[in-house]
Amino acid sequence: MGRRTQDLVLSAAALALLWPLMGLVALAIWLDSPGASPIFVQERVGRDGRLFRFYKFRSMVPDAEARLAGMLDQNEMDGPVFKIRDDPRVTRVGRFLRRTGIDELPQLVNILKSDMSIVGPRPALPREAAQYTDYERQRLYVTPGLTCYWQIMPHRNQLSFAQWVELDLQYIQERSFWLDWKIIARTFRTVLRMYGA
Repeated sequence: MGRRTQDLVLSAAALALLWPLMGLVALAIWLDSPGASPIFVQERVGRDGRLFRFYKFRSMVPDAEARLAGMLDQNEMDGPVFKIRDDPRVTRVGRFLRRTGIDELPQLVNILKSDMSIVGPRPALPREAAQYTDYERQRLYVTPGLTCYWQIMPHRNQLSFAQWVELDLQYIQERSFWLDWKIIARTFRTVLRMYGA
């Protein structure tokens, strides 16, 4: 079975199984933080620099993007990625969704659309990709994924951006169906242990 066939079968099966949970999550987001869609849509960079519409459950307040510019000086991550602990824009429901990784479930639709794969480097924002060095741009040589080496690290947000890139390039060099299934299995374990952001 080819990787694309595997992605289609697994993402379709997951959506069929998880749609009741996803409906409840959408309702919880709306009740906790009304004023915007429970699904957050954002432009991301895919394979070979192609842009696509990326979906996830909204874990932040409706005006989170507008507030970002005033928070850039608080960035705790090196490189082009923005991350801070205890981000004040994250909602109560959003904190739970991030810890469990449930906020990523709408990306199953991205997989069906062939924007993403189940396993691969996480898709970057255009402003992040624009700052990549030639070395870091190798992350864009493959289809981005729902999960990856970085995603299954117990304390992933403590890793530097350089370490994140090294993990992605290690995956690109080593990738195989066996490795994909190993990462998928570890992703389930990560979700159960709430190692998320």
